[in-house]
Amino acid sequence: MVGFHIQCLLCILNKLLVSCLLMVFFIVSKNEAKMIEAIIYDILGEMALTQSKDFEDFVGIEAPIAKLKFWLDSKADDVRMVGICGPSGIGKTSFARVLFNRLCPGFQCKVFVDRAFISKSKEHYRGANMDDLNMKLHLVGNFLSEILGKRSIKVSHLNAVREWLKNYKVLIFIDDLELEDQFVLDTLVGHTDWFGRGSIIIMITKHRNLLEAHGIGSIYEVPLPSDDHARQILCRYAFKQNYPPDDFLDLASETALRAGKLPLVLKSWGSKLSGRDKKDWMDLLLRFPEDQHVSIEEKLKLSYNGLNNKIDEAVFRRIAFLNGGEAEDIKLLLADSDLDVDTGIKNLVDKSLIQVTSNTVEIHSLIQEMGKKIIRTQSSEPGKREFITDSIEIRRVLEDNTGTPSVIGISFNVDGIDGFHIHKSAFKEMPNLRFLTIYSAKNKSVGLNFSEDYDFILPPNLKLLEWSQYPLKSMPSPFSENLVELVMIESKLEKLWDGVQPLTRLKKMNLRGSQNLKELPDLSMTINLEILNLENCSNLVELPSSVQYLNKLKRLNMSRCNNLKIFPTNINLQALDSLNLFKCSKLRSFPDISTNISELDLSQTGIEEVPRSIENFTKLKVINMWNCEKLKYVSLNISKMQHLETADFSDCEGLIVANLNDGSTAVTKAVNVKVFSSLPDDCSPRVKLNFINCFNLDQEALLQEQSFFKRLILSAEEVPSYFTHRTTGTSLTNIPLLETSLSQSFFRLMACAMVDFESTLIDHCPFLIEVNCQFKDGLRNHFGSAYWPMYVSVSPLSSHLVIFNCSLPLNGEYAYLAKRHYDHVDIQFRLTDDYSQFKLKGCGIRLYEDGTPSLDIAHA
Repeated sequence: MVGFHIQCLLCILNKLLVSCLLMVFFIVSKNEAKMIEAIIYDILGEMALTQSKDFEDFVGIEAPIAKLKFWLDSKADDVRMVGICGPSGIGKTSFARVLFNRLCPGFQCKVFVDRAFISKSKEHYRGANMDDLNMKLHLVGNFLSEILGKRSIKVSHLNAVREWLKNYKVLIFIDDLELEDQFVLDTLVGHTDWFGRGSIIIMITKHRNLLEAHGIGSIYEVPLPSDDHARQILCRYAFKQNYPPDDFLDLASETALRAGKLPLVLKSWGSKLSGRDKKDWMDLLLRFPEDQHVSIEEKLKLSYNGLNNKIDEAVFRRIAFLNGGEAEDIKLLLADSDLDVDTGIKNLVDKSLIQVTSNTVEIHSLIQEMGKKIIRTQSSEPGKREFITDSIEIRRVLEDNTGTPSVIGISFNVDGIDGFHIHKSAFKEMPNLRFLTIYSAKNKSVGLNFSEDYDFILPPNLKLLEWSQYPLKSMPSPFSENLVELVMIESKLEKLWDGVQPLTRLKKMNLRGSQNLKELPDLSMTINLEILNLENCSNLVELPSSVQYLNKLKRLNMSRCNNLKIFPTNINLQALDSLNLFKCSKLRSFPDISTNISELDLSQTGIEEVPRSIENFTKLKVINMWNCEKLKYVSLNISKMQHLETADFSDCEGLIVANLNDGSTAVTKAVNVKVFSSLPDDCSPRVKLNFINCFNLDQEALLQEQSFFKRLILSAEEVPSYFTHRTTGTSLTNIPLLETSLSQSFFRLMACAMVDFESTLIDHCPFLIEVNCQFKDGLRNHFGSAYWPMYVSVSPLSSHLVIFNCSLPLNGEYAYLAKRHYDHVDIQFRLTDDYSQFKLKGCGIRLYEDGTPSLDIAHA
């Protein structure tokens, strides 16, 4: 607790230091400013490497930190890529997490990408090869969302990392990389020039050649801990302290040596020995292998052998088979009458066989492999084991019908299998089968043959069914009532089942790419369904009205269902958070399915109107409706939609009316409205609006809605007259300040940049617009603001107006401004993009006129 308070105090001092230095930064010359900025980075960097001990959670951290300090020197302006390498079990991940927490305070953006993040990002594209563009774009979107703290960033090209992060000082850790993850490095951290100066990227793997192939020259090999440190690690888990009792000193030292000083084994053995008296220690020590050449798995097996009951052993073997996962999903999949899953997981954590972090059950790859080897020792006949994972063995069991009631899990990777047939009674002989996965890691189509008299009946206890490219037209009946997950990606299914199936435990259903699917069954009894993925089920015409009973449904994805016409109305799903109807081009009506949605994608649909009732979507954050050719009317009562952040209606060329407030006025060419209702005093502009290529909207009228938006993008050929100061260049000089301009907490203005394109190298290009203000008084005193940045991403197909709010703080750390009075301001615009596709064709500003009339900012 003391360490926590010290950490908080240092963070506060850190912020105070930055504030003080920035105050000086703004009142000196450019050269002095650069020098002071360098000092800021130096001090922050030193604090980053020295302040947090991460509660002393890692034994021996200071020695490797000292060795890495040269590579991680925060005084350097360059971007550094560093590798951390070492064998499995040596503690690379633990060391990396502590190092990450040490470095975090000195960086604007940071992310720790672990194995679970990579696996989850790839899960949606299971079977795709490593060059699959959509999988890489999905990975990039997830990565940017995580590091920028934004929700569901979507990207359209692989240069997005550079375009989003090149101006940020970032800290990126990518952990537990395997040889097949080269594409992850190439996609996320391909080059140093993708990131701002001072950035640090660290990659952690057991494969040194993977780092070298990526051009990493600075590689730190994690060594085994010293004898003293090894004993400390053991004692932490055995005695909950760094040192043993006096009469255990020799025993602890001997045990650490027998563990080979490997941290993973030390933790495992320490947990096993915890609470034992000296006699038990000595008895157990005799069982520990003395031979240093004994495999790590054999040493780890001692912890498994030390589990107190058969239930814990059974829970462990199941988690090893499932390779971990979301804790709640694991509990549902393992929920059997004879298994106390919660207690089992707790006991496995206590024995350091698994760990639970952020509601995710994680198991080390070595421990998982140990579990698989334990299973293989159950019988020389695969059909008599609990789990079968070897493809050749599974093929024989299914062809020869040698399965038995002992089998509860099959994971069948059909890569390398040219073709096979399934015996007509194969699954009948395995009535206790709970987990069945048939997939291709290479998205390979396999010749799977069924005998003519094949009678496929699902085992009654089945909980997980994942069968990629399922070859039959329908699912067998009756269905397993215990099913928790149903994943049938790119199947040949035309229907799922007849009638109503009481699948009350079903939580996830993924039928993505099942293009022959013509209808969905009655879902009224799948009351616990949370995720329904019907993406690219292109023959689906209707979503059945029975979805009204899915009150736990969180995500519904029907993107690319281009024959979907009928969508249920007048229902309100309580839990629905995300609805994706992208490219449902035959859908005409706005989906009235839930007012609790936060993300709504209706792009490229046939919807004609966004009704006023959308104001009841009070949790909505993002609505995308770009390229909706039939859309004519939009009603967004932004004042009631308090969480709305982004609304994209670009390329809706038929759009003629847009209501952005209470509906009493509209943006339309028919009525050029000059005055609009205002927002409440405590409501600041927050919404990013995109109306590019909406040529039937009155842009001048739309600009009158400036109280509602943070950013607005339009198509135009010149800066509108709404902006009282305009130029065809990039600078506006000697603009007189209004009496109220500097009397508030912020100097606020509405800025407009006229952006034209010069080339079309890529179809969607981000760029950065920056605005700088120089305040002047009659005595030639001046104050220069920092550049106010605005990141934009548009298609380089026409000229664009980018209109946005600028707000420069005038109080707090800028309070010294109160000593002077400024009467004019010069404003400079600057545009940068990586591909030189855009140029700044003109700019304009309009000053806000609210506030108390006063030139004196002393009391602001």
